[in-house]
Amino acid sequence: MDLAALLLALLASVAIIAIGARFLLAPRQAMLGYGVAPDSLGALTEIKGVRDITSGVIMFVVWAAAGRTALGWALLAVTITPVADALIVLTNGGKLSTALGIHGITAALLLAAGLILALG
Repeated sequence: MDLAALLLALLASVAIIAIGARFLLAPRQAMLGYGVAPDSLGALTEIKGVRDITSGVIMFVVWAAAGRTALGWALLAVTITPVADALIVLTNGGKLSTALGIHGITAALLLAAGLILALG
């Protein structure tokens, strides 16, 4: 039973990565597949909001269930998000000061805390 649950978890993880890649590579089709209009700003902001909340909750769960070292590794993994956010800002006409001042600082802090917790 544990093996089946683990396999299901791994399959779900790969599937969600593929879905995320689809949003980057074929955004119109991904939005339609999600079930909303491709130009729905409200849907996009709600999707982002829920995912940001989930990302934060996962960090608490990792910390509570597996401890500081696992939290550090999780923080290192989620550093991908603010780095990507900074690149998204820069490639979509946003300001360098916003890309670095918000997303860059967030990435640097996550990276520093993650390294200290994971390796310390």
